[in-house]
Amino acid sequence: MLVLFQKSAKSLQLVLNELSQRFLFHSTVSNSAFSQARLKLKHTAFIELNQKAIVEVRYEEKTYRTWKGHRLLAIDGMQVPLPDSESIRQAFGTQSVSNQYETCQGDYPLAIASVLYDVLNHIGLDAQLAHSKSYEVNLAVEHLKYTQANDLLIFDRNYLSFYFLAVLTSQRRDFLIRAQQASFLVIQEMFTGDIEDQIVTLKVPRDQKSKMRSLHLPTEIQLRLLRVVLDNGEVEVLVTSLLDQKQYPLDEFKALYARRWGVETFYSTLKGRLTLENFTGTSAEAVRQDFFATIYISGLESILTENADEILKQKSLKNRFPQQVNKAVAFNAIKNRVFEIFAEKEDLDTTLEELTQLFLTNPVLIRKERSPERKKSIRRSYHYQKRVRKFIF
Repeated sequence: MLVLFQKSAKSLQLVLNELSQRFLFHSTVSNSAFSQARLKLKHTAFIELNQKAIVEVRYEEKTYRTWKGHRLLAIDGMQVPLPDSESIRQAFGTQSVSNQYETCQGDYPLAIASVLYDVLNHIGLDAQLAHSKSYEVNLAVEHLKYTQANDLLIFDRNYLSFYFLAVLTSQRRDFLIRAQQASFLVIQEMFTGDIEDQIVTLKVPRDQKSKMRSLHLPTEIQLRLLRVVLDNGEVEVLVTSLLDQKQYPLDEFKALYARRWGVETFYSTLKGRLTLENFTGTSAEAVRQDFFATIYISGLESILTENADEILKQKSLKNRFPQQVNKAVAFNAIKNRVFEIFAEKEDLDTTLEELTQLFLTNPVLIRKERSPERKKSIRRSYHYQKRVRKFIF
């Protein structure tokens, strides 16, 4: 498990050789031995560990950050390319290559990852690695069992449907969803009209009425529609269950919805800093082990760096930009000390203090006003991945 926690970009055999030297084994551990040993380990161990050691620990003392008493939870999905093996193809399915810039032809194994992520406390409460043909809304419904009454769930425009609104309403979960322009008629009117804030009753489309009744879901939903103008002049329409216009004024929702970007940053961390797609095995179970081990390590980093982040926050109160822990530094420190944290009998408080001192090195600045454009150039992306990107372990 500790080898999987390290998520090293090195050859697996090199990692095992280092492991043998560390624990003074009489002989090294082979790739084959490691592969056989991991067959006895279920990926659900990492899911349970994340729930017990990260989620429950973070929220048990009620000191977690909220927005007006709400936990801000974003749900989003992403595609995860997988190693090519028959086991993985059968478990997760494939996607055809149709992009002219792809370097391969045919199809390749792919999974859909979906995460329930606390954007204020930087914790993944629940994660799924599903078949490539999975519907993101169905995955989001499965996440709801890990939510509670004071949560505000934030979604992008791919999640807006009457069915999903009905599910959220029936489970009494508050939500904020960006709407597509080609959506319900009343939403289309918000894009082109002058009304900025209104409460409406949305009725089920005729072709979905029997489905809603069979699932015992409401056929009418009371919603609040908000028209928000971005800095570039683009109009967004947000759909929310927060109907109290005094407690939740319109001018707060632009910044509130922008909080959803935290889950995008989380995925960037998984793929970039933690090299999620650098899997250590070619079986479906190995892929699941790596995925859920990565989710756990990301949560562990959030908890271990909390003290250092507070120190940096206080130190930079008079600065123009606040500071926060550099994730490259943090993950490198945790990976290098993973055996001291979990396996050795030395004074853990001393280890954690040493880690905090490492976390304080080379902090990064938080520039909230920046809004960098997404770079779509294949050439620039290739240059970055091959020549610029730095691996942390």
